[in-house]
Amino acid sequence: MATFEGTVNRAETMRRVGWRLLPFLMLLYLIAYIDRSNISVAALQMNAELGLTAEMYGRAAGIFFATYILFEIPSNMVLARVGARRWIARIMLSWGVIAAGMAFVTSANQLYGMRLLLGAAEAGFTPGVIYYLARWFPSRERANAMSFFYIGAALASVIGLPLSGLLLGLDGWHGMGGWRWLFLIEGIPAVLLAFVTLKVLTDRPADAAWLAPAERDWLEKTLAQEQSATPVSHTAGWRQAFTSGRVWLLALFWLLQAFGTIGITLFLPLIVKSVSGQSNMTVGLLSAVPFLVACIFMFFNGRHSDASGERALHLGLPLVLAGLVLAVAVQLAGQPTVAFLLLALSIGLNWAAIPVFWAVTTEYVSGIAAAVSIALINAVANLAGLGLPPVIGWIKDATGNFNVALLVVAIALVIGGLLGIVLAPRRRMIDAVQDDGLARAGRGTP
Repeated sequence: MATFEGTVNRAETMRRVGWRLLPFLMLLYLIAYIDRSNISVAALQMNAELGLTAEMYGRAAGIFFATYILFEIPSNMVLARVGARRWIARIMLSWGVIAAGMAFVTSANQLYGMRLLLGAAEAGFTPGVIYYLARWFPSRERANAMSFFYIGAALASVIGLPLSGLLLGLDGWHGMGGWRWLFLIEGIPAVLLAFVTLKVLTDRPADAAWLAPAERDWLEKTLAQEQSATPVSHTAGWRQAFTSGRVWLLALFWLLQAFGTIGITLFLPLIVKSVSGQSNMTVGLLSAVPFLVACIFMFFNGRHSDASGERALHLGLPLVLAGLVLAVAVQLAGQPTVAFLLLALSIGLNWAAIPVFWAVTTEYVSGIAAAVSIALINAVANLAGLGLPPVIGWIKDATGNFNVALLVVAIALVIGGLLGIVLAPRRRMIDAVQDDGLARAGRGTP
């Protein structure tokens, strides 16, 4: 049901904001995620041509996160000062050029170097957009908005994995390997979209000529009121992000959750190949299925969390279930079809927690503290990306399969889910803070 606040129809205003921003941001994340993770499909050909062992491939996949982590916080601080429109366009242009340039590597060391450059170029994109969304969507709509953004990442796998598998079929065309065409072709869209970003994105509601003046004023006022109600307020400095115990606990949760999103994603085609023995194109198609499940789970979990106001169970329970399902999948590895379906369910459950997590985080911090906190949390989580792929590759080389590595991931997910249930508020934090303030005012207490 539409709600009217003053002369403004809230539902209509937020629908207009959503249609203006979310499809384009989904597209940007789709392209970003393809360029970050297409190495997982390229590995089906690239590893043999460059002489990479599973451990060496894991090092190449994970080293991306070294520079990504290093530049994450500075990048988000710059974005908060110069505006998302220009900074996100810069990020896209630089990462697109480097992603396409990976087509020309001829050795493992060159591959490591290009992955380091790609991490530096893309640093700040994801936390930057999360910070940007928190500047546009009030708490009541935020988890749903976050779910749409992350659906772009899941769709990157739904679309990108089969597309990448198809591009491997260009092997030998004009004397280039299929994996080289994969990197070259999939890097170009980011370069082109960098210029579109400058036209489409608007830094803040006050600058949105595509909203009516009353809608701009209402949205600015609503967001300002929520920011003033956050426990770490809009006026707090960046140092408070580093000294907040809750921020560090949120970072720990996100780190444990990343064992699944990063650890499995970068190895999924190789895992599916080892289980199914199918062709590269079929492996690409099969590897997309879990992310289609993830799109559905994220949408409904984020939407229901916003509608009910409940946060803790929507955050932690999916992760606990994801870990338990993954552990069962490992035990049933001898039954490929059942194991694959359980793996798809586990990935979907893991991703379901993502939009609720960022809603909880951005309800706790605002302003420059939010920009730094989001980047800090994301940087800590990406330690999993730096350290986990080489470890998974080493375990695969040592044992001949991925079972032990997947059990480690399952344990991390269960622990993370339990932490999320304890850490998150039972209801939207903004509402709880505002209600507490009203109660105090009613009692006459400061």
